[in-house]
Amino acid sequence: MSRIGKKPVTIPAGVTVTVANDNTVTVKGAKGELSLSANPALEIKVEENELTVVRPDESKESRTIHGTTRALIANMVQGVSNGFQKTLEISGVGYRATKQGNKLVLNLGYSHPIEYVAEEGIEIEVPSNTQIIVKGINKERVGHVAAQIRSYRAPEPYKGKGVRYSDERIRRKEGKTGK
Repeated sequence: MSRIGKKPVTIPAGVTVTVANDNTVTVKGAKGELSLSANPALEIKVEENELTVVRPDESKESRTIHGTTRALIANMVQGVSNGFQKTLEISGVGYRATKQGNKLVLNLGYSHPIEYVAEEGIEIEVPSNTQIIVKGINKERVGHVAAQIRSYRAPEPYKGKGVRYSDERIRRKEGKTGK
């Protein structure tokens, strides 16, 4: 039995959740609106300030989508009420980031600067030239944008240079030894 799927999702004040007949869940809050087309086999109930996801039977397909659907809805509720953010750090001599209008300009040791335009619904902040904060209401898109920015220069294991998540630990390798 899915332990996550059984947990009810608490709906905070200021957030409204509606479930349409075709199992489309729409969550509206202070930061925006998100929607999800859930599997029609699942039953999604909204009672007062709690949302529960109930599966029809114990088939393998029902069990696999039960917890996932509940987690996606919980992330939508958290996103429209609090939002999500990922912090990236840049380390390396001459590596830096700047914000020009809605573009993020990265100097990562290549012969040219990399310009990244954030997609709609994603906000990028650069508090210092070695730190990037990606914010948004959709957890999946925030993580995807952060991963894209990190992929321009992933941290290397010898000196640790590159773009990394703020909570990421880089496993360092020892360099060549001379005779």
